[in-house]
Amino acid sequence: MKKQQKQQKQSKQIGILATALAALTVLAGACSSPRTATPAATPVATPVATDPALAKRLDAVIDKALAAQQVVGTVVVIARDGKIVYARGAGLADREAKLPVREDTQFRLASMTKPIVSVAALALIDQGKLSLEDPVTKFLPDFRPKLADGREPVITVRHLITHTAGLTYKFFEPADGPYHKAEVSDGLAEPGLAADVNLRRLASAPLLHEPGTAWSYSLAIDVLGEVVARAGGGPLPKVVEQVVTRPLGMTDTVFTVTDRPRLAWPYAATGTPPVRMTDPFDLPNPMSNGVVRFSPARIFDPASFPSGGAGMAGTARDYLRFAEALRTGGAPILKPETVRAMSSDQIGERAGQATGPGSRFGFGFGVIVDPAAAKSPRSRGSYGWAGIYGTNFWIDPVAQLSVVILTNVTGDTPFVNDLEQAIYATGP
Repeated sequence: MKKQQKQQKQSKQIGILATALAALTVLAGACSSPRTATPAATPVATPVATDPALAKRLDAVIDKALAAQQVVGTVVVIARDGKIVYARGAGLADREAKLPVREDTQFRLASMTKPIVSVAALALIDQGKLSLEDPVTKFLPDFRPKLADGREPVITVRHLITHTAGLTYKFFEPADGPYHKAEVSDGLAEPGLAADVNLRRLASAPLLHEPGTAWSYSLAIDVLGEVVARAGGGPLPKVVEQVVTRPLGMTDTVFTVTDRPRLAWPYAATGTPPVRMTDPFDLPNPMSNGVVRFSPARIFDPASFPSGGAGMAGTARDYLRFAEALRTGGAPILKPETVRAMSSDQIGERAGQATGPGSRFGFGFGVIVDPAAAKSPRSRGSYGWAGIYGTNFWIDPVAQLSVVILTNVTGDTPFVNDLEQAIYATGP
């Protein structure tokens, strides 16, 4: 059983690692679309329902993880059938400063930025401003990466949003790989780097495969972020605000943080207790024998390009609003048929084992297609994603659940798996 859980954790860790690469996101500025065109904020999951048995199980998992120093701080919020059945902030946002976590503490979302930016792209598709079949060069004329044999294939929006474009992450390759040689940023470090510079570097490296033929977790959502900015009248942070966060009232979900004490400081589970991240901080990546480089201060620097794959910070309550909007059909940000396509398998057998057993990929989200193979208590059709800074969320349409788990510890711990088992357990 432990071996199976370990394998499942390693599969999920691929998604968590790639989240770090958030390279395409927000430049700040004003967007040309009038503010009056944005739908009014819609309150989501505000009613509260008590579930003492669930609270007892989850409190026990959180208390145990804190006592064992698996995590430093966490916020867990869960809604069932549109009602919040659990919400708790626990531990420390900054261990050394002894700042406690509150329910409104902000956390670095890392790859949980990807679903938000993907939904922004889908919203523009619903509005007729973008198409899944649009070539990327329609919006980014100079983004023309080539295959190893020198051919220049067409990369479409569909390829980007499904991670089938042939791109990758720098932290997936050894130190002498082409992304390292081109000094590509994964969107987690290199504060002050401009988006156009990183896109130029990325385009200079060869593609892993012909677009559309395989699934490879990558900087594709960073590129998609720049496409969204151009199609939506950019910059990206403004477009995301207009089509996703403002309509949902997600006021604390941003690309640049100005209230530093409110943002939890990150730690790494490289020992017990977790180590406080310095700036920069290199986390060993056994998948490539290289490192994942972090710059925790990057999100405070408005000159850093907004990474569409890893650049946002936010609160658990904000992200729950996002999850609940999707679970209930997409209003006011997406059409119901768009949500159905988004949360369905869009890659089939091209995934191989890359997404983990029993899992596939939709438009910006991982999707469970076989819970038994995935060794997960979640229902078939559940979808979500995770972030390398220690964040995770999923939507279970069958169980009518939306779950948001934010921590400030990156690395392999049993915390999320233990919470997952407690959520789906029955009895006291």
